[in-house]
Amino acid sequence: MATAATGSRASSAEGKGVDVRTRDRVAQLLLERGTATAAELGEVLGLSSAAIRKHLDAMLADELVAVREVPRRGPRGRGRPAKAFMLTAAARESFPHFYDGIATAALRWIAEHGGPEAVDAFAATQVSALEERCRTAMLSAGDDPIARAEALAEALTAEGYAANATTIATGGQLCQHHCPVAHVAAEFPQLCDAETAVISRLIGTHVQRLATIAHGDGVCTTHIPAPQGSTTANTVRTDR
Repeated sequence: MATAATGSRASSAEGKGVDVRTRDRVAQLLLERGTATAAELGEVLGLSSAAIRKHLDAMLADELVAVREVPRRGPRGRGRPAKAFMLTAAARESFPHFYDGIATAALRWIAEHGGPEAVDAFAATQVSALEERCRTAMLSAGDDPIARAEALAEALTAEGYAANATTIATGGQLCQHHCPVAHVAAEFPQLCDAETAVISRLIGTHVQRLATIAHGDGVCTTHIPAPQGSTTANTVRTDR
């Protein structure tokens, strides 16, 4: 199984004939040690320095490791300075982490010591920066709620929400196919409520959340009612 630092690059490695399992072991060692030379990695894994360099070269090409020269100690010797390898930030992000658990624990602490109002305030603060970025991206969207929903879908997609807007008979529908805080919001729906309030303010009208990923639905779906006196003749879909 391709895990750890190879993650999304596994198919690239396989295409180059690189043993992904060995590459995972190299990545795990670099995570544990911080830095290591090809000789040090080979000694632990029972492989030659040449074999290890094959994997390191592939990881360098995929920007999963960085390299630096090891300072010499003692008298200057012949030959090139040894090179130490370390994981890049992108490689570290592909390892399992516990951000959701920490965030949930933090919100439990806030709820215990500050009450529901403190959780509400925290949720509102968390989405405020997102609201400002989306508002800036929507400056040329005009006043029509449906047009603004389409512009908001583009802005949210740029933020990683994989959003799209659809015109339906009763108005519009904004769908988000990814939720960065789904596991935390499952216990603290205030995060969803704060996000819904942001959508309402940005579109400029009352909206209704019909479904959320945090509650087990496949997509976060928000209904935007059609402006009074308007009609929505055809269904128009904006996918990003």
